[in-house]
Amino acid sequence: MGDADPDSSETSRLLELAQTGDSAAFERLFERHRPAIRRSVERRLGPIVRPRADASDVVQETQIEAFRRLEEYLRRRPMPFRLWVLKTAHERLLKIERHHLQAAKRSARREVPLPDSSSAYLCQLVARGPTPSAQIGRRELAQRIRSVLAQLAEPDREIIFLRNFDGLSNKDVACLLELSPDAAKKRYARALLRLEKLMGQSGLTESEL
Repeated sequence: MGDADPDSSETSRLLELAQTGDSAAFERLFERHRPAIRRSVERRLGPIVRPRADASDVVQETQIEAFRRLEEYLRRRPMPFRLWVLKTAHERLLKIERHHLQAAKRSARREVPLPDSSSAYLCQLVARGPTPSAQIGRRELAQRIRSVLAQLAEPDREIIFLRNFDGLSNKDVACLLELSPDAAKKRYARALLRLEKLMGQSGLTESEL
C-alpha cells in the first residue's frame, strides 16, 4: 500500500479528541473535509442518480456513516482520515447508484458528469496540444468527452478522476486504492493511454484541438 501524505496536525488533534468520545470534535473534523468531499460527490453524480440524489444529502449520509464506523477506523487506521472519508463518500455513492440502476434498469454511465472547464484540461492532458479551437464549442466538447469517459472501465475512470479532479498525489491514490505507488503510477499511465485512444477514435484528435 502507498505511503500517503499524512493528515494535518489539526486533523490528528481532532482525531485524538474524537477517540475519547468527543462528538463535537468529530463534527469539527468532518467540517474541515466537507468542501473536498462535496466537490468529489458532485463530479460523480451520474445523469440517472443526479435527479434523485442531492449532493448535500450524500455528504450528510457520508458523515453519518463515517461517525458510525469511526471506532473501527481508529482501531485500524488503514489510511489518513481525509482519504478514508473520501473513500466512504465514494462507497456511499456506489450504493446509491446501484439502487437507482436496479430501479431504472439501464446504465447510469452513458454520460459521465464533468465540469465544462475540465474538458479543455483533459484534452491537453492526453493530446498535449493547445486549448480547443472554435471548431468545437465548449458545450459540445464537454459532451463528447463525457461520452468518451463513459466508455472507460471504472478503475480507469476512477484513477483519472482521483488524480486530476480530486487533486490527489500518486501516493494518496495508491493508499486509497490499496496499491503500491509503482502500481498506481502504472495504472494511471495505462488509463491515460486508453483515454487518448478513445478520444482519437471519437474524433477528438490533436488536429481538432
